[in-house]
Amino acid sequence: MGMVITAAATALPDTASAPASVVDLAGRAARGALAQAQVPASSIGVLINVGVYREHNTFEPAMSALVQKEVGINLDYIADPEPAAGFSFDLMNGACGVLNAVQAGQALLETGSTERLLITAADVHPGGDADRDPGYPYADLAGALLLERSADPQAGFGPVRHYTADRPTDVEGYLDTDTMGRHGRTTITVRREPDHAQRLGEFAASAAADYAQEIGIDLDRTLVIGPSATADDAGVKGEPHTAAPVLGYLRALDGVRHDDHDQFLFVSVGAGPSAACALYRPEGW
Repeated sequence: MGMVITAAATALPDTASAPASVVDLAGRAARGALAQAQVPASSIGVLINVGVYREHNTFEPAMSALVQKEVGINLDYIADPEPAAGFSFDLMNGACGVLNAVQAGQALLETGSTERLLITAADVHPGGDADRDPGYPYADLAGALLLERSADPQAGFGPVRHYTADRPTDVEGYLDTDTMGRHGRTTITVRREPDHAQRLGEFAASAAADYAQEIGIDLDRTLVIGPSATADDAGVKGEPHTAAPVLGYLRALDGVRHDDHDQFLFVSVGAGPSAACALYRPEGW
């Protein structure tokens, strides 16, 4: 059985409300996906959160537990004591996080540990508003993918492959302790070398070509969902980061012609430099 996407959603900050929050954005994206699929939160066996940047540079407790609470997944262990119900964890690997979660999800679904999996990806500036920091390139944005097993063995995700470049990283995000002063919880430093976008793009193309050759796929029938340098959707200001695959998937669904393409190739690339690729065949195509 393959693992298919049954719903996908994104969420943007409400500019009229409080500063952006990972928990709020991820929760709204997750609820949007659940509403789209018309399934209750209680049906989710595992939630994996892959966001990297969060308000106040919070790292504990696990953001996945807070998102799980926000979505309302298995809040009462007495009422729902199933061991695989409502388990959640963080999995952080930058821009490749969603595909890492897909790989983990494949193992969980194949072993029968759960029937339905939710992936959330949300990044916000530690200060709560990315627009106020010209040196921070990423959008305050969240995405969610709802995944489940399909009876169609030809549908769903193929193997996930990872690639590492043989050179030092030219993208870093870190808390600069020498300069943060008393504002450390609301600041972040993102360092990117000149022409990094071109180099990452070339590396992504190389990884996609290697993956296509290894798996043996027809690129003429494949729509590539790649890393996006800009987000031109209304309301999205800045570059998508961990939520880029979700945003790219929704864009692809809007414009794809089934007679031109019958499968997608997800390609993510980020700091490391590292890349990840996964083939995806929608159910019923």
